[in-house]
Order: sequence, then C-alpha cells, then structure tokens
Amino acid sequence: MGRSAPHILIVAGEASGDLHGAHLARALQELAPGVTIAAMGGPALAAQGATMLADAAKLAVVGLVEVVSHFGEIRAAMAALTHHLRTERPDLVVLIDYPDFNLHLARKAKKLNIPILYYISPQVWAWRSGRVRTIRRLVDRMAVILPFEQNFYARYGMAVDFVGHPLLDSVCASLSREKFCARHGIPPGNTLIGLLPGSRQRELAVMLPIFLAAAEQLAANQPNLTFLLPMAPTVSRPDLDRCGLAATTLDVRVVAEGRYDLMAACQVAMAASGTVTLELAILGVPMVVSYRVSKLTYGLGRRLIKVAYASLVNLVANERVVEELLQAEATPEKISQAVGRLLDDDEYRRAMIGKLHQVRQALGKPGASRRTAQLALAMIDRSAISQERKDE
Repeated sequence: MGRSAPHILIVAGEASGDLHGAHLARALQELAPGVTIAAMGGPALAAQGATMLADAAKLAVVGLVEVVSHFGEIRAAMAALTHHLRTERPDLVVLIDYPDFNLHLARKAKKLNIPILYYISPQVWAWRSGRVRTIRRLVDRMAVILPFEQNFYARYGMAVDFVGHPLLDSVCASLSREKFCARHGIPPGNTLIGLLPGSRQRELAVMLPIFLAAAEQLAANQPNLTFLLPMAPTVSRPDLDRCGLAATTLDVRVVAEGRYDLMAACQVAMAASGTVTLELAILGVPMVVSYRVSKLTYGLGRRLIKVAYASLVNLVANERVVEELLQAEATPEKISQAVGRLLDDDEYRRAMIGKLHQVRQALGKPGASRRTAQLALAMIDRSAISQERKDE
C-alpha cells in the first residue's frame, strides 16, 4: 500500500444511503485528514467532496420492468466501480444497504482481496435470509443500526458491531408546539394530527386518500382538528392534489420545510410503515401505522417474510407497541378509531409514549457515523499490518 492516507470507496444506491454515506464521509475526514473517498451515490456524497464514479439516481431499480429499462445504467455503474477497484485498489470498500447491486460488487472486491465493511444491513432477517450466507462469505465486517441485527449476524459467526441508528444524529425538533402553531397560523388550542403517507408516488396514491378519509371521520366527531402533511422533496403540490387533497374541506397544512418540527408538534400521527415510524418514536409521537400493497405483492410477502411485525417500532420493541393496520384492515374506519383512542384514552396514550421512549433507548446513542468511521479506519490499519507481514 503506497498511499500515505487511506482511500475508501463508498457505494450507496438510494437517497437515504447517499445521506448516510455523506455523514460517514464527513466522519472519516474528521478522523483521518487527507483521506480520499470515491463513491457511487448522489448529491450529499458529492457535496462532501467524494469523487463520484456513478450516479445512484440513474439506478432507480424498483421491480423487474425497472431493472430491464435501467440495465444499461446498472451495467455502466458496475463497470465504473469495477475499473476503480482494479486500478486504484481502495484500502476499503464500504457498502450501504442496496444488496442486489452491492453483493455483486462485493464478489469483485473479494477477488482483489480488498476488505469490505457493510454499513446498514439489508433486511435479510425479514426475507431472503439465504443471502446471509453470501454476506458471510464476502463481507469482512457488518456495522448494523438495529439492535436485533447484531445477534442475527453473530449467530452466523460474522464479525458484527451495533453502531446505533444514524437517525439519532438528525431527528430533533427546533420549535416547540406553541411556536410551530404560531409560525403557521394555527389556533393554539387545536389538536394536531400528522398525515405521513410516504414519499414514493405509489405510496402517496394509495395511502393519502385513505388517511384523508380517516381524517374526515375524525373531524366529524372531534372539534378543532388541524392536520399536518409534510411535503417530501420527491413530491409536488399537484401530486398531493391529485391524491385527494384538492377535494378536501379539512384544515390540512402542507409544510415543505421543518419536517421534524412538524412531526414533533403532532399529538398523534397516521403513518405509512417505514423509517418514518422510527422518526416518530425518537420524537415520542404516538402513532397508528398503516400500509397497503397490491394483492400479488402481499400474497408473495406473506410467504417470504419471516418477521412478526411490519413496523420498525414494533420490531425493535419485539412487541406490539403501536397499532398496525395492514391491507384489508387499512380502512378509514379502523384508522380513525385507532387515532381516536389515542386522543381520548390518556392511559393508553401515556403507555405508548413510555414504550416509544424505550424504543429510542434501544436504538443506541448518537454518533453512528463516527463509530462506523472508527471501525472502517481500524479495518484499514489491520489490513495494512497484515499486508506488511506478508511482504516481510
């Protein structure tokens, strides 16, 4: 290894992975000044000064049709990364989630004896668990962000570290509920209910009409309700209008900035299953979780998925902390009843808030990016020592 400073390749395939990769890159730069970073990712990694080898936005792989239509971009990205592995010989490859692509790249890095750290595990504990054997064969170390993942990989004899959840470094509110209401012209005595239908177009098209119908039922029985709808960067106001917002007479405030201030201001939220449930848990906001997919997808999922719960909150808690209303149960009537219970039953509400606090505690402590950077640099040091011994 002729470099005086380490060179690291970070590979992320989605917007969240790009963000986590950027935070990791910043931590690496702080701990090892002079480190050089190449990457596949998006604007966050680019802004951190990484040399961009491929644009993850061009690899929008969501299903078989998308795989076929994006095959040229996928192949070009793989070729660029493989060329970099062969010519630059990075001291370490850091893979972030995105398993189908990343495990293929891992095979190429393994043949070149380049160490591999996998940060943010694929959900092999939920489905396609056979992939864990591939991961064990190819990956030198796992840095996992959910507490139960550590035991899962340890059972397979893998080197694994629980580094804590990176959301703990970013999820916080800067405004009190009172200041949020004042900023948005909301009467201070109103009850605030979050509508969090997801940021993907398909999620929005399915879940927002259901949440708006549930909101209509709540408003018919409860006075002074204001509904808060954060607008994700991937969504436009016309998108929201097409999904039912234009037709409603409810007091719905659409907010494009200050997502966590909005969420923290809510007394309760209706949330699509996903990372947002952990964001709400960190902020201590009671919630009802709901989701619908196609009948075909759900039928296949029931056969393949091996976990007891759909929401990450319940998976981390290993118990039913929040109500999950999925598929046929994801109706406006059931959602409005579950939200109404959280508004009316103080004991139930307090119990859920207490459990959400326990979930936050289970996610570890802030500093996931820094701990992962320390692991990465330690792996490089060990690899360099091993190489020196071989050269002697």
